[in-house]
Order: sequence, then C-alpha cells, then structure tokens
Amino acid sequence: MFEQLVLASNNAGKLKEFNALLADLGITVRPQRDFDVPECPEPHHTFLENALEKARHASRATGLPALADDSGICVEALGGAPGVYSARFAGEPKSDARNNALLVEKLQGQANRRAWYYCVLVLVRHADDPQPLVADGLWLGEVRDEAAGSGGFGYDPHFYLPGYGLSVAELDAAEKNRVSHRGQAIQALLAKLKALA
Repeated sequence: MFEQLVLASNNAGKLKEFNALLADLGITVRPQRDFDVPECPEPHHTFLENALEKARHASRATGLPALADDSGICVEALGGAPGVYSARFAGEPKSDARNNALLVEKLQGQANRRAWYYCVLVLVRHADDPQPLVADGLWLGEVRDEAAGSGGFGYDPHFYLPGYGLSVAELDAAEKNRVSHRGQAIQALLAKLKALA
C-alpha cells in the first residue's frame, strides 16, 4: 500500500477529514496545491464523472496516487439541486455564506425540507488506472432556515439531523467522521483498499 496520496482538492475541511480517516492506515493525504496542481474543471453533471476527472488530473500532474471526492447537498424540493453545483451554488467566488443564504431563500414556502449529503470517492493508483476504486455514501437530513453550530463547513450549519436533534455543525467531529456521507464512503473505500493489500 502507498504511504502518500494527493487529494484532488484544496478544501481545508476535506483535507482535515481525510487525514483523520486515513491515519490508521498510515496514509498521509496532501492537497494538490502542495504540488502546484491547478484546479481541474468539473464539467460533468454527475458526482462520479467529476470525481474521476479530478483524480486523473491530480495523478497525471503529480505522478502519485490520487483521491478525489465529489460531494454536495441534494434537496428533494429542488429536484436534487444544488447537487454537483453545491460549492458554486451562489456563483464565484465560492462562498459558504452566500450558498447557504441562496439555499434558504429558494426553500421559502416549501414544506418539504428533505435533503441528503452525497459523496463519491474515486482513487486512482496512477493517471491511467483502468480500475479506479469507487465508493459512495449518503446522509439523510433536512434543511433548516436558521444556522446552528460552528463546526464543519459548507452547508453543515443548516443541515439538520432529526435523529440527533442537531445540525451537522453542532455534531462532534469524531462522530461526524463516523456517520457522515464522506465517512461512509471512506469506510467503503478502506474496505476495498484492504481487500487489495
């Protein structure tokens, strides 16, 4: 097994989560900015296609195994939006605050607040890996108008978990890593990595 991966992202929140989740396997995750890898375009309409594109791009630029995550929030009343556009929902430059404000605005008057976080992970051992490792996870919740909590990132302060009675931003970080969409996906990916070891 490899000791280092390049994360096809510069998102500090994701980097922290992946390093925490992969530490037990002795894998260090480094952001693509450490290698001066430019951000990859995400032209596709599905999380899977975007993740694969990002992983191949980062691996090609660094010569290292690469891990890409494409994830976002899907809201039932909005037909699954913002989906793959979650990070740029309110346009450029990316802004969690503006994204959250737009989401709350679009849900005004909607009784159905059901939503889910979705994550797909793609790991390529090299840029032309014919068999990328793919894993995904889904986390159900609902969107609340009022933000709560200071942890997490993205839509976490507005993503309410009825089973916990808390927003994701109020959840303990270790618990979030265990039960989140990304936590579920990484556990599935780890199982695949262990099977290949």
